[in-house]
Parts: sequence; C-alpha cells; structure tokens
Amino acid sequence: MGLRCGMKTTKCQLLVTSLCVMLLGLSIATLSTVTHYGPHFILIRNISLESNSYRVIHYTAFYFGICISMTLILAALLGSVAMVRESQSLTAMGFFCFALAFCGLVPAACWRYTHSTEVEESMMDVYDLVYDEVRRNASSFRRQQLTAIHKTFLCCGKHSPFGDTTNVESKTCPPGQAHGSGQDCLREIQFFLKKHMDFVTTLLGITIGFTVYGMILTSFLWFSIHFSSNLDRKGKYILRER
Repeated sequence: MGLRCGMKTTKCQLLVTSLCVMLLGLSIATLSTVTHYGPHFILIRNISLESNSYRVIHYTAFYFGICISMTLILAALLGSVAMVRESQSLTAMGFFCFALAFCGLVPAACWRYTHSTEVEESMMDVYDLVYDEVRRNASSFRRQQLTAIHKTFLCCGKHSPFGDTTNVESKTCPPGQAHGSGQDCLREIQFFLKKHMDFVTTLLGITIGFTVYGMILTSFLWFSIHFSSNLDRKGKYILRER
C-alpha cells in the first residue's frame, strides 16, 4: 500500500516536472533562435572578422541550444509516457535524456562563469575595429557598417583617447544621437549583453535544477515499478493436477 501511494505521488510530481521541462526546452529553443537571428547579434556576426572569436561563439551557442532543447523536450515526453504506462524501459530512457541534458547544461554554466566577459569583449572588439578604420580613412563600406551599429544599438560613438571624434560621429550617428547627447556605444553593448546573459544564466540555473529533479523522479519511479511488479508476483501459486 505504501509503495503504491509513493508511486502515485512520484507520478504526479513527474508529470508536473515534465511539463516544466518541456516549457524550459521550448524557452531555450526560442532564446537560441533569437540569439542567432536577432538584429544585434547578426549584425556583429556579419561585421566580425574570421579571426574574431565571436563567430565561433555565435554558431556554437545556437546549435548547442537547439540540441539541449530537443533533449529536454524528449526527456519530458518520455517521462510523461513512462508515467502513464508504468514502463521500466521508457522510464530508463527518460532518465538517460535527463542525464544527457544535465551533462550538457553543467559545462555550459561553467563556461558562462569562467568566460563571463569573452562575448562582451569580442563584440566590443568588432566595434573598435570598425570605428578606428572609419576614423583613419573615409571607407564608405566601413562607414555604412558603423552607421548600422549606431542605429541598431541606439548609440553614438565612444570616448576615444585619439582626439576629437566629432567628424566621425556626425556622419554615422542617427539623428538625435549626436555626440554628447547620445549614449556611448561600448557602454550600450555592455548593458545589452549584461541583460541578455543574466537571462541566460537564470534559465540555465532553473533548467539544471529541473533536470536533477527529473533524474531523481525517474530513478525512483523505475525502482517503484520494479519492486511493485515483484510484489505482484509474490504469493501466486500454480495448481497442477495430480
């Protein structure tokens, strides 16, 4: 009786956890798509040089996010079906998917903390490169790129140690963003990325917590099904004619 009651409680918790994990998987897929195709990120990616690390980070983050989201959705589906059918094989597969997602999320969270400024620095390096090339010469192609950055990030120029930058900013800043009244672009890039990465960190932390809980529930459900089937077989005798 106690085992059956514990199994019902576990199944209810696994259902709620699976629904939350599915929502988290969809959220990660959405965030990965926004990061890959968002105007701010795609502009910097198109301008950055091959030697800049941002291109690698940009593509890696997208494909990694899609893979993790698919794994989470699969884990949620397997957990839900295993709960309904009380299948040991499906429960084991659900546990494996939760564990696989966990093994992918933990290194991502560690990378986020150990390389917390790498994305920010790579994006600012792109802006510095374009800005300095426009300041040194009148390249129309680079001027168009700098103008596009100013319009996208709603900023204007930067504080430069090389002297007056009014000439550059007057040609590339959008109307109403003249130097002095406009926002420093390096600060705007930092502020934009800080908000984005804070959201990513929060989502990673919540997802890791749910994957750990999903592993606990699926393992408990597997053992419950296993021992329940053993108990059902106990006490059954076959009568044979003499």
